[in-house]
Amino acid sequence: MNQSIKPGKVWLDTEGKPIQAHGFSVFFHPEKQLWYWYGENKEKTVGGKQNTVWHWGVRLYTSPDLMNWTDRGLIIPPTPDYLTSPLHPTYCMDRPHILYNPLTKKYVAWLKIMAGEVSQFMSVMTSDRFEGPYTFVRKIYKPLDMDTGDFCLHADEKTGKAYIWFERPHFQLVCATLTDDYTGVTEEYSVHYDNWLVPNTREAPTFFTHGGKKYLLTSGTSGYFPNPSRVCVFDDYHGEYRDLGLVCESDRSGTSFNAQFTSVIQVGEQYIACADRWMPQWWVPMMAKQIVNGTARHFKDYRPDTSPKKAEPLPEKELTHTENTSISRYVWLPMDWEGEKPVIRWRKEWRPGQA
Repeated sequence: MNQSIKPGKVWLDTEGKPIQAHGFSVFFHPEKQLWYWYGENKEKTVGGKQNTVWHWGVRLYTSPDLMNWTDRGLIIPPTPDYLTSPLHPTYCMDRPHILYNPLTKKYVAWLKIMAGEVSQFMSVMTSDRFEGPYTFVRKIYKPLDMDTGDFCLHADEKTGKAYIWFERPHFQLVCATLTDDYTGVTEEYSVHYDNWLVPNTREAPTFFTHGGKKYLLTSGTSGYFPNPSRVCVFDDYHGEYRDLGLVCESDRSGTSFNAQFTSVIQVGEQYIACADRWMPQWWVPMMAKQIVNGTARHFKDYRPDTSPKKAEPLPEKELTHTENTSISRYVWLPMDWEGEKPVIRWRKEWRPGQA
């Protein structure tokens, strides 16, 4: 039994296996009185020139205490026999997000898909149960005819409206209002962090609320090399987003403690920022500093393509992935508050609910 959370250490489930739920979300299920943690399953990803497996579906874990997690299996399995499916494990399925729609009584899953040279898009699925099975509503979908990168979803409990934030690779952050059934976007949208050049373009948006205000945590765009995370605050989803600066206190390496945030949860009055440590062996502060200063060569000459994008077919071929993301670890840290600004400080070990 785990008695605490140790950020950056290997986290084992109740069967003694490393937790495989990356690019993840965490939420509390009030009826079952359990925490749910779901994300990309990387158990069959090995990296290297011959590796063709990016993911092996979406995996679910549950916990009564946020420290001990039981593997509940795949809620969205891969389709290894069908190269025509966006869920084939060779395609880059990232950052699954699921909302419950009270009007349709459906669970709606959005998945970011990258397929080699094919531009980035979303797949949208629905299910009668959170645990699945899920069926496609949109296999290849480009909201507002835009390429889509990292994203997050949020349903406003007061209004019933839902929203998506997505990175338009790699120069804008877009917020769009979802349709009533949550399976598409309306024409209501706004653009934020517009035309920020790499490395200052923002990705990995993570939404949360505090004190009646709305917040987004974001990271810069630098591949798997970690970089400083920033936080912004706003009152209107499509209004002005006010940047509050860096969020990781005492992070001298400029790497967000070698992590990228993906979920913020509330436990009573405590807020917990949850992140992936994608490449634990790549923590090189000097490289991170070069990326922050915009001197990393492979980002220097980037120019975004702003032309409208049409949905394109999948390449229908296996792709190789050199990164071994199965060894990724997790960094969960409590948030402190300094006025309206959240601050994240490093702790080697801590317990949820601990002051």
